Amino acid sequence: MSSVKLSRRTVVAGAAAAAGALSATSQASAQGAANVLRVVMHSDLRIVDPIWTTAYIVRNHGYMIYDTLFAMDAQGQIKPQMVDTFTESADKLTYSFTLRDGLLWHDNKPVTAEDCVASIKRWSARDPLGQTVMGFVAEMTAKDARTFEIKLKEPTGLLIFALGKPSSNVPFMMPKRVADTDPNTQISEFIGSGPFVFQRDEWRPGDKAVYTKFAGYKPRPEPASSLAGGKVVKVDRVEWRVITDQQQAVNALLAGEVDIIEAPSHDLLPLIKADRSIKIFNWNPLGNQYTMRFNHTTAPFNSQKVRQAALYALNQEDFLKATIGDAEYYKVCKAMFVCGSPLETLAGMEDKLESNFAKSKQLLQEAGYKGEPVVLLHSTDLQVLTNLAPVAKELLQKGGFTVDMQSMDWQTVVARRVKRDPPTQGGWSAMLTSWVSADILNPVMAGFFNSSGDKAAFGWPTDPEIEALRARFARASTAAEQKQIAEAVQRRVAENPTHVHLGQWYLPGATRPNISGWLAAPAPVFWNIEKARA
Repeated sequence: MSSVKLSRRTVVAGAAAAAGALSATSQASAQGAANVLRVVMHSDLRIVDPIWTTAYIVRNHGYMIYDTLFAMDAQGQIKPQMVDTFTESADKLTYSFTLRDGLLWHDNKPVTAEDCVASIKRWSARDPLGQTVMGFVAEMTAKDARTFEIKLKEPTGLLIFALGKPSSNVPFMMPKRVADTDPNTQISEFIGSGPFVFQRDEWRPGDKAVYTKFAGYKPRPEPASSLAGGKVVKVDRVEWRVITDQQQAVNALLAGEVDIIEAPSHDLLPLIKADRSIKIFNWNPLGNQYTMRFNHTTAPFNSQKVRQAALYALNQEDFLKATIGDAEYYKVCKAMFVCGSPLETLAGMEDKLESNFAKSKQLLQEAGYKGEPVVLLHSTDLQVLTNLAPVAKELLQKGGFTVDMQSMDWQTVVARRVKRDPPTQGGWSAMLTSWVSADILNPVMAGFFNSSGDKAAFGWPTDPEIEALRARFARASTAAEQKQIAEAVQRRVAENPTHVHLGQWYLPGATRPNISGWLAAPAPVFWNIEKARA
């Protein structure tokens, strides 16, 4: 949500501009081209602490240089990664973890249990799911160099899932001296135990970030599977090249000057597909989810029935058609916890999101709605968001609402959405954004379900029933129990909406024909990728 930074296609570049970009990328490296993977990421890398920020480009940087205790595989299961073995006591209160033998930091010093305890503490101070899990933890203790123990005050089924959380904030492991940094202060040393080494002296924000293969990395023996399994690096060097103009990036790919574009804009996919030598790959099969957030603290969305009316007035397909266009890259999905995930359910949503304008108007009348304008924030500079607000305006008006759509750039939306002023004094009623699906797989990790009033995310919903269900979910120890509670959460949110989910969408990457082995995962990762000589 806070990390939507996909580059906007500004203008179709002229030949001269494209040539400039190609010239820049052609200076990529003096090393052998076959061993250098050149990638255009969705954003420039300017912050490099993946615990301090949730920005997805920084999460991706984290997967390059850090490793995790557990990781999610292609089936959505959490598997040991840095952990060799772990045990759970019969009363489910004590977990013992033993690290794999031979794990090294990039300075070739061994990874220790103390490092991991310190890393968990720093991560859990910043991450909402980590904070929830730490509420169950009585103590964490390093028992010896490779073993640490976590004792709980009461059982929770979330501990292992949290340690294998796939997206921001990911619980990356760092040396204790780095992890002891105040969680609210950015780290200044960038050393991990992951498969790549960050070349800080070559990092130039606005130009490139460089990573080299870590010779001391010891992959797991299992085949790579999403973020889990053996992280076998098959190139010597990865360069993230900054090309902000999407047309120039595509030109560079077609000319062989770069090897991969992580997130080419949807409107350029036909151009890419027209070159049959270029491969399209949906590396994030879980995709993303559009969302409209209500401001619960001010009229008209401080009324439960008015929020219900919006749920009846809207439909998903109009948003998806207007923003993504090609049905190949979107999915109508009424499941709040993502279609294709273990907690997928239609509970409570069967008759919602069908643009039933008569029902919307009925609910507005029952609510005593007097035509108070919905101040709708409209982001204008991010292509994947720009068309959302106009669609919302049209559907809400058909459903009986008065709408005042106010246009601004995304950063202004981000600044304004945290204001609690009345809409007439710079506040807001509703805004639209997008989540990476891996961030919203259950009601504890998905931020918009937090209904704790002032402690909740912007919009500040208050609902003790939702909070009680979220607490029950955190205590649930079986998948069946979690599924049952997730259904109850969805029914309650359909009845007392905290937000509206507006469909799933996908954005594939594009590669040169000599690139193979790109793994499907919630984040783009660069182990397992091979580059044959063209």
